[in-house]
Amino acid sequence: MPAKDPLIETLKVCILNLKSEGTVTDSNPHLATCCELLELILRKGLQQPVLSLAHRDYWHCFEQLLHHDTCGRLSSVSLAVQQTTACSKLVTSQGRGRFFIRIMLMRRTLGNVVKHLLHTNRTLLVIYWYFCCNYCLNCLQTEPFLSLSMVLSEMNFKISIENCSFLDESWLLPVCQIYEAVPCRELGMVLRYLDGRVFVLDLLQCSQAQVDMFAEPGDIIDEINGISLRNASNGQAGVVLSKLKGQPLSIHLIRWRGEDGSIYQPLVKHLRQLKQEKPSLQFGPKPASQQDRTAGQKRGQTQSAGFKHTEWFV
Repeated sequence: MPAKDPLIETLKVCILNLKSEGTVTDSNPHLATCCELLELILRKGLQQPVLSLAHRDYWHCFEQLLHHDTCGRLSSVSLAVQQTTACSKLVTSQGRGRFFIRIMLMRRTLGNVVKHLLHTNRTLLVIYWYFCCNYCLNCLQTEPFLSLSMVLSEMNFKISIENCSFLDESWLLPVCQIYEAVPCRELGMVLRYLDGRVFVLDLLQCSQAQVDMFAEPGDIIDEINGISLRNASNGQAGVVLSKLKGQPLSIHLIRWRGEDGSIYQPLVKHLRQLKQEKPSLQFGPKPASQQDRTAGQKRGQTQSAGFKHTEWFV
């Protein structure tokens, strides 16, 4: 009797836990684990090209599917690949692969993608690399993996696609909220650029930002009116706002706090940098009097002036 693969068996248990919850949302505690297991399985059988220094991930294999779709059966996959490639919030191949997996789960097409992927790699070995015979193309592992992928395709996933800026670093996503502002008053924030992200460093006294408490030091401005600030250069937020002057604003904020109030782990090193620059910052439990208000109920006006590393957002 062939030995059971521990990853396949763990994924099976995780899927059972997901199914017991009904509709799967980002708050489901088993979602990140399930996605991580899928990623480990897809990577376990990878063989890198011999005559190349470039390291390739499973995302490149998904990309290559489009070149071998001679029957036009993968139109939904084509759209998902295009959406993934066009997403400016993703910097690495790892992030793009994770984004693609989430899209496939949400659109219930993961099973068909895996089926076509395995079939393509059995017959066409002209892509950059492929799943090698010791795992995914091994008949002892292919069928269980494909079956579990089909089960996932039958489940209802209602997960966010917009909240993807940290998929490069982690399957665990931060809290992301939207603040809407009309051009009537000032906001008043000081911004700090770290590793291509726009952090809130401070709120000006008696400013709209401080009064509404829609943001706090350590939060990240992820996008403004659909314009991503991922991988932003110094002063870019000010440039974006100057172009939108006089228009209503929709600001996507990434919170440094998780749902449970703890620090979102991928931000720990950045928060330490902010605290070194401004020692008075405190990243601890939030006072009960400062609970977040419902997104979309605040109003304000923004103007900005860019500086070398820190930007006054007032």
